[in-house]
Amino acid sequence: MFPFRDHNPSDRTPFMTYALIAINVVVFLYSWPLSDDPRLLNAFYSDYALFPASISTGQDFQGLVTSMFLHGGIMHLVGNMLFLWIFGDNMEDEMGHMGFLIFYVLGGIGAGLAQVVSEPFSQIPTIGASGAVAAVMGGYLLLFPRAKVDILLIIIIFFKVFSVPAWVMLGVWFGLQMVNSVLVDTSAGGVAYWAHAGGFIIGLVLTIPLWLRLGGPNFWQKTEGHPPYPEATYSFARSNVPRVRRRK
Repeated sequence: MFPFRDHNPSDRTPFMTYALIAINVVVFLYSWPLSDDPRLLNAFYSDYALFPASISTGQDFQGLVTSMFLHGGIMHLVGNMLFLWIFGDNMEDEMGHMGFLIFYVLGGIGAGLAQVVSEPFSQIPTIGASGAVAAVMGGYLLLFPRAKVDILLIIIIFFKVFSVPAWVMLGVWFGLQMVNSVLVDTSAGGVAYWAHAGGFIIGLVLTIPLWLRLGGPNFWQKTEGHPPYPEATYSFARSNVPRVRRRK
């Protein structure tokens, strides 16, 4: 089950969201050939990944920023960029281009620090835009809790698209990060669940001043948690594949 779009159109072109996606793709394309040479890949990560143990000893702080533009595989990249594309344009619409960039970077740094606090002596490199994207999702939840998000549900060969309020989708996602951060042992590597959860909370907190400027509770009452403009509507075309009826 994963989201692939929302019904929350942006009022202006999200240039910064597009730029962040482009930078992540370019960096991935640059680093992808390095996976054939472990020595070069380790050297690359040594320079640009986040190492909690190094941060804990006051070193390599640049990794808090550079690590959020690195990805370990195509699906890692696609998943993060999909979430950024869905939720980033609306946050940029409300914050402005530069305001959104600052928010994104601060959210990513905060997510990295959350991972450092959870595993301060880990020497496993942490990479990915997940923490910064989680911050975007946290802010989105505060501003547009009832915006519709289209979910694709896949069960073996069963495919179904349905819409849910953003608070349901984002709440379930955040809950899974919290549960996994407690139950899953990541000391030998894996998903940085604390970075996800920490980024989400930090993004929500960083969005509070904007929410208050928009009216706070009055903003929610005015919009009822929906986008402050008409939601996008989508239609699905009928399939041209003929039906095959079973003989009796």
